[in-house]
Amino acid sequence: MTKPADLVQGTLDLLILKILALQPLNGWAINQRLKQISGDVLQVTEGSLYPALHKLEQGGWISAEWKQSENKRRAKYYSLTRLGRQRLKKEAENWNRLSAAISHIVQLEEA
Repeated sequence: MTKPADLVQGTLDLLILKILALQPLNGWAINQRLKQISGDVLQVTEGSLYPALHKLEQGGWISAEWKQSENKRRAKYYSLTRLGRQRLKKEAENWNRLSAAISHIVQLEEA
């Protein structure tokens, strides 16, 4: 499993923004969705996920609202803001540029 420390800095923010662009979710569901979409390759601990969510909320990129979850418990549901959609677009463009550059280097023929 890849841990957040192994990821390029800022990647977790990008992943959270992208997942929330699909639908509002609570923290547990965000983590489950991340694992599901990545085929269990990416797993984020609560100690990494919740500080990232807090940072994104403080930045105005996501908003939060307390609601009742499927198991009838109160949970904080996060959704992407208009500012968050702009940030997602910018971060995705940066990621595509960075990952293309890294892929180009990794695929170089060895001497």
